[in-house]
Amino acid sequence: MSNEQNQVDSGLNRAKMYQLALFPMNNGATNVYFVLILSYIATFGNTVLAIATLFATSMITVMRVFDAITDPIIGAMMDRTNGKFGKFRPYMVIGNIIMALSAIALYIFTPMVPASMQWLRYVLFVGLYAIWVIGYTFQTSVTRSAQSVLTNDPKQRPLFTIFNTVGSMAGMGLMQVLAPIIRSNIGDYNTLDFYRVFAPLGIVISIILTILAIIGIWEKDNSKYFGIGGGTQEKTKVSEYIEIIKANKPMQRLMVAGGTCKLALSIATNMTVLCMLYGCMMGNYDGLYLPMMVLGYVFSVPFFVLSVNTSQKKGQKASLQRYVGVALACYVVVIALLFMWQPGNPALNLSIMGENGLSLNLYTIVFIIFFGLGYGAYYATADMPIPMVADCADYETYRSGKYIPGIMGTLFSLVDKLVSSLAATVVGVAVTIIGLENLPVAETPYAPGMNWVVIALFCIVPMVAWAITLWAMKGYELSGPRMKEIQEVNAKRKEAIANGMSMEEAMAKYK
Repeated sequence: MSNEQNQVDSGLNRAKMYQLALFPMNNGATNVYFVLILSYIATFGNTVLAIATLFATSMITVMRVFDAITDPIIGAMMDRTNGKFGKFRPYMVIGNIIMALSAIALYIFTPMVPASMQWLRYVLFVGLYAIWVIGYTFQTSVTRSAQSVLTNDPKQRPLFTIFNTVGSMAGMGLMQVLAPIIRSNIGDYNTLDFYRVFAPLGIVISIILTILAIIGIWEKDNSKYFGIGGGTQEKTKVSEYIEIIKANKPMQRLMVAGGTCKLALSIATNMTVLCMLYGCMMGNYDGLYLPMMVLGYVFSVPFFVLSVNTSQKKGQKASLQRYVGVALACYVVVIALLFMWQPGNPALNLSIMGENGLSLNLYTIVFIIFFGLGYGAYYATADMPIPMVADCADYETYRSGKYIPGIMGTLFSLVDKLVSSLAATVVGVAVTIIGLENLPVAETPYAPGMNWVVIALFCIVPMVAWAITLWAMKGYELSGPRMKEIQEVNAKRKEAIANGMSMEEAMAKYK
């Protein structure tokens, strides 16, 4: 029996290794803008355009809500799309073009509006931001939705997490590395010169990653990989979305876990929070930010290997639970260290590089170990909910017979974005509470209360999110063995429908 026939009989659709490696670059392409827009737009609006702090930070929340609302609409459009260019590729191309044009207009042309026309700056800030959101929704929707056609092999889907993280690092990681370099050589985060270099560079990186992702999904973006057959996909009404969520219990729990962790990541890695930690508190942003970020990535490498091994043996649920638990335990020590910090006390201050080279103390060594282990364990599983969305989409096909990866992916995104939309507002409100009129940057002097803000945003928020994730995963039913059963049933139904059986008969016969 041929390998292809074996795959059909077992319900497996396997991807080639280059496809697994390249398609996740779509996540990297959009994560470029996660940094470029979501991490910096509040600082840009406040310091370059002179827009009020609370307006700039609150607008991020408003636009994330707008982004979430557009998600199911675009997901439904995607499910009904099946042209010569496939179901998913058009949304990748259109989305990337919209984001590139709106980002250039926002960062390059809006500052040209004279200060005497401040009202127009506000209008352009909001309008261009809204246009960018539409493009962002177009392209991000594909990352979650297209996985169902890329592979449904339980041993391959965990590999998607590794490649997805590599793609994310190629986008988000590269932008995070370039930002301090540009800041040191061109201008600080509150200068127009910084954004004139940072924005075009990010756009070029995103375009390259999008092209690679299109190559990765090209062969699989084909109707023969769409669902179990049975005719043209019916339109799903907006009113049915709630019913889908209510009936699909695994998706409910995944949305809770993914949404809370995304909020925690958005807050803890917010540039304002990191500026307060490494710059305002520790007094050496340039010597700490980049080394600590690199150390976090280095610590994540062994956890990637461990998490994939656990996922392949016991399923993605077991892997997510195990390593989120490790992160939670390690951050107990991190939060204790930040409570111990004292202004002006070298023995209780982070120090990696000094004037004469390497300058480590015991406080820093302990911080690096437990922050590295905690962040590494979490970072290795941070993108795990993405391939788990594909499991939930396959479960929905099994449950209802509907192949609606667009809707399933964007329903997850809707909750994810609604929750994470609070990040910028939470940071803005926290900064305002301690009496600061502007968002802190690397050179902002330490102000009383900053340490409590950092402890809350850098540690407590992620720890609460991880605890909620562990609770949500406790009742998540799509374990490794369960997904194997579902794939086999879907494969038998698909074969029966191809041989002339109706959808209703196949659904009733194979359970």
